[in-house]
Amino acid sequence: MAKLSVRDIDVRGRRVLVRVDFNVPLERRDGQQVVTDDTRIRESLPTINHLRAQGAKVILMSHLGRPKGKLVEKYSLRPAATRLHELISHPVVFSTECTGEVPEKIVSHMHESDVTLLENLRFHSEEEANDPSFARALAKLGDIYVNDAFGSAHRAHASTEGVARLMPIAAAGFLMEKELKSLGEELQSPTRPFVVVLGGAKVSDKITVIDALLDKADTILIGGAMAYTFDLAKGRAVGKSLSEPDKVDTAKAALAKAQSRGVKFLLPVDSYIVEQIDFEARTVSPGRYSSPGEEIPAGWMGVDIGPETLKLYQAEIGGAKTVLWNGPMGVFEIKDCAKGTFAMAEAIAANTSATSIIGGGDSVKAVKKAGVADKITFISTGGGASLELLEGKKLPGVVALSEK
Repeated sequence: MAKLSVRDIDVRGRRVLVRVDFNVPLERRDGQQVVTDDTRIRESLPTINHLRAQGAKVILMSHLGRPKGKLVEKYSLRPAATRLHELISHPVVFSTECTGEVPEKIVSHMHESDVTLLENLRFHSEEEANDPSFARALAKLGDIYVNDAFGSAHRAHASTEGVARLMPIAAAGFLMEKELKSLGEELQSPTRPFVVVLGGAKVSDKITVIDALLDKADTILIGGAMAYTFDLAKGRAVGKSLSEPDKVDTAKAALAKAQSRGVKFLLPVDSYIVEQIDFEARTVSPGRYSSPGEEIPAGWMGVDIGPETLKLYQAEIGGAKTVLWNGPMGVFEIKDCAKGTFAMAEAIAANTSATSIIGGGDSVKAVKKAGVADKITFISTGGGASLELLEGKKLPGVVALSEK
């Protein structure tokens, strides 16, 4: 990797300011907020434990939720400090402010291997505005900067980009390094056949990813609502399925590029179709599978891939050496529309001879819900960041790090 890594630097006795991603789900239990899924905290442990073992004074900072520059108690990071304390079996001092006298005093009293967590950065509008004076106030707290928050690396915020440019040393943490290697380097020259599975609602959200991956993939399997925009591009009726008629030309261009590159570009041949869907009650009625090749009738909508599509896609995944998956195959939050998504998760996990990469977002939820997360080679922690990296974009939080 071209960027400096946390493993390359001497941190003993130094104040190391670490940007982590503790944007974790919370809920109120017995009158207090608690962390309900500590995955993101656990993902940061290799970097935190390494810095502590090397004798650093570890100052952690993160955002949580969207408090929009105001102090909103339910978005306090205090529950994350409590959970981290339990995970590392070491006191974690919580600073009620992220800049100024309060954290400066706490940091001045830190010893080697101590850990401090600053309050939510987004309680200050200056964080998202990448305000230079806010970045300078954060930089005062450390001698060295480490970014281990890949999920926020596509944002040019004060804690991800501004502060990195002010510090003499700005290094990547282990999680950041792993993400860049798996989503960047691995996919630059993947072991072939390279099969990409793309789902989700909108072609417009994924078109730059599709375009970039058409230069690399051997096969692209399309699912989710965006499949219906591709159907429209092929002149097929999609009933009242979620689609983007204004993106038909974009879809046609992608299909033409796939053909000119010799990339297999597969669309669903059958779907689970329903007349009504109730997102609040999480129910659909009535529902049936369309016949292979049948267009979706007026008044009906496609909500998942069908069994024939699944067989087709499973065969492609089974023969792959590298599989990248981003986006569900249907409305997987509703049980009746989730079969395709979970079956894809199981098919990817079953191909143990392939490198499997899950590119953030709902696909991560799907592999966890399907109980196969431990059989996946690499699961990205970044939704938007992983998509932008796959598109070939430069991430501000990565660009700002020191070269090796």
